[in-house]
Amino acid sequence: MEFIDLKAQYRASRELINTRINAVLEHGQYILGPEVAELEARLAAFTGARHCITVASGTEALLISLMALGLRPGDEVITTPFSFIATAEVIVLLGAVPVFVDIDPATCNIAPGLIEERITPRTRAIMPVSLYGQPADMEEINAIATRHKLAVIEDAAQSFGATYRGRRSCNLSTIGCTSFFPSKPLGCYGDGGALFTNDDAIAAAAREIRVHGQSRRYVHTRVGVGGRMDTLQCAIVLAKLERFEWEIAQRQRVADSYEALLSGRVQLVGQARDRTNVFAQYTVVVEERERVQAELHAAGIPTAVHYPVPMHLQPAYAHLSTADACPVASSMAARVLSLPMGPYLPEEEARQVAQALLRALRIPVPAVDVDPEALAPTAV
Repeated sequence: MEFIDLKAQYRASRELINTRINAVLEHGQYILGPEVAELEARLAAFTGARHCITVASGTEALLISLMALGLRPGDEVITTPFSFIATAEVIVLLGAVPVFVDIDPATCNIAPGLIEERITPRTRAIMPVSLYGQPADMEEINAIATRHKLAVIEDAAQSFGATYRGRRSCNLSTIGCTSFFPSKPLGCYGDGGALFTNDDAIAAAAREIRVHGQSRRYVHTRVGVGGRMDTLQCAIVLAKLERFEWEIAQRQRVADSYEALLSGRVQLVGQARDRTNVFAQYTVVVEERERVQAELHAAGIPTAVHYPVPMHLQPAYAHLSTADACPVASSMAARVLSLPMGPYLPEEEARQVAQALLRALRIPVPAVDVDPEALAPTAV
């Protein structure tokens, strides 16, 4: 069993992907070729944002966003300690200071009720993470930012395609950033990312920053980076977009299969009613995680931990706060466990995973009526 079956995804879209790749190989415009502009237009339309700027990675999207906002050394950015390290990394790389705010134990997203007390005169932005595929509490966060005249950057590396109160993730704040890392809900076959905004000045700055700060060839009006997403990767994402809505629905199908067996028996990461989830990971909360993982591994079931050490306890960042600053994040980091997830995971395998988890937790496995028509992903 695969943790996420990228090979099955390729087989399902092979003709579209190969056609797109071959078109790039034929025209030879590997940097900022026509597929780049095409993808940016398609993604902007998908999210409803005015601007989409593709970049080299999700990390680069966050970095360029902060640079476009004019972040300076000593500035502070409020963020979560429970995310991939890139969220804090880009802040520190610019000489600024990440200020960690603890998480909501239900969703594992940043707790908006704790944000305001951490705002100081040096605060420039709030960077919530839409973890595991579910948007953060963006309306509350935006309201806080408005009161204090701060920008909000949604780190939506895991939530592209999800909705919050009817609007798409990446079009919920000043800037939205996502990743096209291969294992993400919408991924390429190398690395890539994008940032989204409705602010014309931010978009113009981001476009310059991603090409070394050039306003035109060899005229560098600002400090920049080599942050372009290459044409081949844009072509691959364009091909995958054709099945993306279907794949989101199939991710929900897998999540529903898990929930049918696990809900009420195992602690699940909570799902808010006013938003959808693209389940970049399907995560449960367990005790004795190492033993549970070992038993699942022995049963042929891969698992992962996102994330075992919160950022405020990482050696490179521990000096920024006390060890007990974010107790909920520390508790969750010791207990979260992600199960196999993806649009091509058959119903029967999802059921096997859930049953094996229950056995590992010493919880009785309920009888399940098998629907033969639900044993595999529905054809698109």
